[in-house]
Amino acid sequence: MILMVLSVVGSVGFALSGALVGLEQEYDVFGVLVLGLVTAFGGGIIRNLIVGIPVAEIWHQGAPFVAALVAMILAMVLPITWSHYGKTPILVFDAVGLATFAVEGALYAVDVHAPLGAIVAAATITGIGGGIVRDVLAQRKPMVLRDEIYAAWALLAGLAVGLGLVNPHRAWQVYGVILAVFLLRFLSVRLRWRLPRGPKPPSLGHNMESSGG
Repeated sequence: MILMVLSVVGSVGFALSGALVGLEQEYDVFGVLVLGLVTAFGGGIIRNLIVGIPVAEIWHQGAPFVAALVAMILAMVLPITWSHYGKTPILVFDAVGLATFAVEGALYAVDVHAPLGAIVAAATITGIGGGIVRDVLAQRKPMVLRDEIYAAWALLAGLAVGLGLVNPHRAWQVYGVILAVFLLRFLSVRLRWRLPRGPKPPSLGHNMESSGG
C-alpha cells in the first residue's frame, strides 16, 4: 500500500512538472502528454533495469498512469495561467516527484534484498531519471548537471532507507523522509544552496593567442 501511494503521488508530481514544462515550451497536446509521461515513468524504468525488476512491471501500474493522465489533462484545461506563477509550480511538482520517487526506488530495492549500493542507486535514479529525460527532450540543461543541489537529496533518501534508519513498514517514517527531502529540495532552490564548482579552464581562444605570440 505504501509503494502504491508513493507511486501515485510521485507520478502526479512528475507528470505535472513535465506537462508544465511542455506548456512553457508551447508544445501541442501530444507533446505535453509525452513530456509528462516520460517524466513520470522514465526513472522507474531505469530503476527496474538496475535492481533486476522486469521493466514490464511499470505497465501493470494502472492507478499511477490514470492519475498522471488526469493531472496532465487538468493542467491543460483548467483556466489557470501557469506562467503567472513563474517557475514555482514546476519547482513544487518536481520536488514532490523527486522526494516520493527517491524513497519509492529505495523501497523497491529493499524489497528485492538489494545491497546498500544498489539501494542508493535505485533511489537516485528513480528520483532524477524522469527529470533528466524531461529536460533533455525540452532542450533544457538538466537540473542534475547544474550547481543546484538536486541528486544529493535523492542519494540521502536512499542512504536513510538502506542503512535502516527508516522502517519500510512504518508509514509515518516513510512519509517523514519524503517530507524532509521535499523541504530540502525546495529550500535549496529558494535559498540558492549550491554545490562547489570546479575551476574554470582558460578559454581556447586565449591559449591560441598566447601560443601564437
